[in-house]
Amino acid sequence: MSKLPDFEGLALFAKIAECRSFRAAARELDLSVPTLSRGIARLEKRLGARVFNRTSRQLALTVFGSNLLERATQLYRDAEEAEAMARDQSASPRGTVRIAVPMTFGVRWVAPLLPDLLKRYPELSVDLHLSDAVVDIIGDGFDAALRIASLPDSSLAARRLCKVSRFTVAAPAYVQRYGAPTHPRDLDPTHCLAYAFRAGSDAWRFRNGRREQVVHPMGRLRVTNSEALLPVLLAGEAVAALPEFIAAEYLQDGRLLPLLPDWEQSGGGLYFVSPTTRHRPAKVEAVANYFAEVLGDPVWRWPSQGSAIK
Repeated sequence: MSKLPDFEGLALFAKIAECRSFRAAARELDLSVPTLSRGIARLEKRLGARVFNRTSRQLALTVFGSNLLERATQLYRDAEEAEAMARDQSASPRGTVRIAVPMTFGVRWVAPLLPDLLKRYPELSVDLHLSDAVVDIIGDGFDAALRIASLPDSSLAARRLCKVSRFTVAAPAYVQRYGAPTHPRDLDPTHCLAYAFRAGSDAWRFRNGRREQVVHPMGRLRVTNSEALLPVLLAGEAVAALPEFIAAEYLQDGRLLPLLPDWEQSGGGLYFVSPTTRHRPAKVEAVANYFAEVLGDPVWRWPSQGSAIK
């Protein structure tokens, strides 16, 4: 005998008792009378006692059935309520969404978007985890993550929101001292600063048509957050590769200059990543659609033509 209670048999028993008829209960449950009869027979065998006295014209509870009915009915009502709650939660955005976001990107570009998100969905809460380290979405219990990468994790469901370009930059003081490189090989690797969490490796991969060039940063500073590179960069002491959502404001006001205009560094995209898109809760789907809407054409865009030092 299974150790799991016969929930189906108890539910059938409660419904038949409520309807006072196998036939009426079968109509409401959209089941056949023989199916209900087999369910009750299985329950009675398991319990070792009859729950109904049944004749061709009359159905009556036994004393044993009468004593069992209240609890069976409560189980049935609890199950109905649990299913209704689950359906409601899966159909409308409510509850908490745990989402992991890179530190600087989250503070600068995601946090300012949250007021409108929370206003749009009053029953939604957001647990925002800020870290440049790549989290294990499933293992760490996250509903989703925003990731900036060349390729999304193939084991997860990823939705590309927009392109994220990467710029090789230096301060005007650096260019005055060392000159503007015209080819990646002109870069001094000991002046190039590294980002510890860059996907793949620390290598900077440049492309110009079919030509490729790789530079391995060997500077005296390596960080786990790209924003920490800015003081050394602005002091004119180094070169770095920055994503445009950090670089744009400094390029705009001239505090940093884009180098190597004819060479593009491999960038990537901004992805909304979740364990799966199949049967994804409405709360996660709502957040995914919102970010696709507001980040599809981001305000941090920097023109790649006519803005570089040549």
